[in-house]
Amino acid sequence: MNENLEKMESMTPVKAVMSNAIPAMLIMVMALVYNMADLFFIGRTGNDLMVAAISLAAPLFLMFMALGNVFGIGGASLLSRCLGKGDKDASKKISSFCFWSCICIGILLSVVVFFSVDSLAIAFGASSDTADMVSNYLAIISTTGVFVLISSCYSALVRSEGKPQKAMTGMVLGNLINIVLDPILILGLNMGVEGAAIATAIGNLCGGAYYLIYLLKADTMLTIKPRDFTCKEGILKEVLLIGIPASLTSILMGICQILINSQMSVYGDLAVAGIGVGMKVTMITTMMCMGIGLGVQPLLSYAIGAGNKERYNSIFKVSVIFAVILSGGLTILCYLTLHWIVNAFVSDPQAYEYAYYFSGVLISTSVAFSVLSVLANALQAAGAATSALIVNTSRQGFVYIPLLFIMGNIWNIDGLVFAQPVADVISIVLAIVLYLIVSKKFFASSEAI
Repeated sequence: MNENLEKMESMTPVKAVMSNAIPAMLIMVMALVYNMADLFFIGRTGNDLMVAAISLAAPLFLMFMALGNVFGIGGASLLSRCLGKGDKDASKKISSFCFWSCICIGILLSVVVFFSVDSLAIAFGASSDTADMVSNYLAIISTTGVFVLISSCYSALVRSEGKPQKAMTGMVLGNLINIVLDPILILGLNMGVEGAAIATAIGNLCGGAYYLIYLLKADTMLTIKPRDFTCKEGILKEVLLIGIPASLTSILMGICQILINSQMSVYGDLAVAGIGVGMKVTMITTMMCMGIGLGVQPLLSYAIGAGNKERYNSIFKVSVIFAVILSGGLTILCYLTLHWIVNAFVSDPQAYEYAYYFSGVLISTSVAFSVLSVLANALQAAGAATSALIVNTSRQGFVYIPLLFIMGNIWNIDGLVFAQPVADVISIVLAIVLYLIVSKKFFASSEAI
């Protein structure tokens, strides 16, 4: 048994959840800061068209991160189950498979994006006033897409081998560099959107480089050696079966941002700036809640691998309670400070009005999302791929996207912004029903827990 995971196995459920979830939450906060830092310092320029441009380009970062999570979350679930069974040899093969998959997909996607930035800017909803800024941002960010994939992947894999603090370090490093460079490039050198993109790209590069150095020099079960790479022994199937459903939340989040930005552009660039700020405010709660789910997933997977049903149930209950308390507290805090948060990003009175209204609506169902995140990760930890796929594609997929078009056509701008809270309510009901069905069939069987 891995020494770090053995320590967590001996902890009380509350302590184990906190020890693994808090670093994972901080990682998600770091991912949020990557993009929010750009928007904040761009907001200090007083040019809300730049705010709109950054909001339009933001989904690209989410897409890179989500693709890294396919291998990070899928690999982490498989790795934790293997370690729970005492199979350490599989860790090298899983790690090498995830690494080289990230390299190949990252390079391919970066090249495609770089040579199609103008078309992507229009597809993302850019107007004639913001198209050039969006294109430039996309081109710069695409050059370090591989490093985003590596960071997203290995923050999860390193956490799964029982080293949550090490897993967090790479994200923290990248964000600190991004935060330091943003005011220098955006405000000091007056580089605007291009400065924001360069700062983020350098942060991505440094964050990814940290994990490479860790894998090459640290005392770890993980490896990136090509000789350990294999798609066989069920590795390809298991990683993708869990990784794709888990990452669809982030992938669809990026797609849905593109869709709502495109539809919101009908109401002008200031409305786009407003919805961009609204989504950032909402991510304060949603990213933290996603972190809870990701953090406890290795604990749940390990309990399943070890055949400890009582441990699994205890960790699950503590995770749900923690998620509800945290999301409820953050929601109240956001409402109390909403005026100051919105003012930090936009200066135009109309843009402020849009952003304040949109933010208030979007954070109204944060508690529901927190429970949804835990349920989704519990299903992923158990290897219930079909149910996990349904849950992860509901809120930002087959429930939300139709609502976006239907409600937008009926109630115009109000319908566009209220589509997400309605989708949250429907999705949490669906997730609870699926979890109860799966728990009776799967968790009660001797082959599961």
